[in-house]
Amino acid sequence: MPLPLLQLIGVTKRFGAPDSGPGLEVLRGVSLDVARGESLAVVGPSGSGKSTLLHIIGTLDRPTSGRVLLDGTDLATLDEQQLAAVRNRRIGFVFQQHFLLPQCTVWENVLVPTLARRASDASQPPAETGAETVTARAERLLRRVGLGERLEHRPGQLSGGERQRVAVVRALINRPQLLLADEPTGALDHAAATELGQLLVELNREEGVTLIVVTHALELARRMGRVLRLAEGKLVENGT
Repeated sequence: MPLPLLQLIGVTKRFGAPDSGPGLEVLRGVSLDVARGESLAVVGPSGSGKSTLLHIIGTLDRPTSGRVLLDGTDLATLDEQQLAAVRNRRIGFVFQQHFLLPQCTVWENVLVPTLARRASDASQPPAETGAETVTARAERLLRRVGLGERLEHRPGQLSGGERQRVAVVRALINRPQLLLADEPTGALDHAAATELGQLLVELNREEGVTLIVVTHALELARRMGRVLRLAEGKLVENGT
């Protein structure tokens, strides 16, 4: 049986109380296996810990206890520099707000994540002949999401849906194994949200990237291959 790309084993997250009381336990022994190439939605009410769970998976936060394994590597064994490399190379992030650099063009925003990688790869041997270059990948993906004519535009010249599509391409530019999306359609109107949801599903298949979406939107959740509900700190299957 193939090794899951992502494994959570007994993950607990507790936030301390200001008065040194027992604190708040947001995640309670969460365990989860996510296969390579799978698409998964996590739904639940506000404050249930959905974003906290996603941040722990994405190494933006650490669990109070439990283990998170990415492609067999226990993330708790990595130092901060190694975790930064994981976030840059192996995980892509899409948030409710696009976080594009307003002074940069679409093209420049998409290539920002490649700068650190290029610096670290400077001493490495050249990639195999015929491999897709970073610039070719950027152009291909931008055309794929319908932004081939917007390369020199800045974020302020784009619609909300277009800005989120740029953010998706930026998240995919370094060929991550795992794409994490936290309420990616939350700031969009219905038409743009529907378009972005369909695009995420298609890119999950086309790029072979494992996709985990945290969302309040059941319409988006139902597009995923599996839906989980976070309730009282536990994940429950078939949240819809």
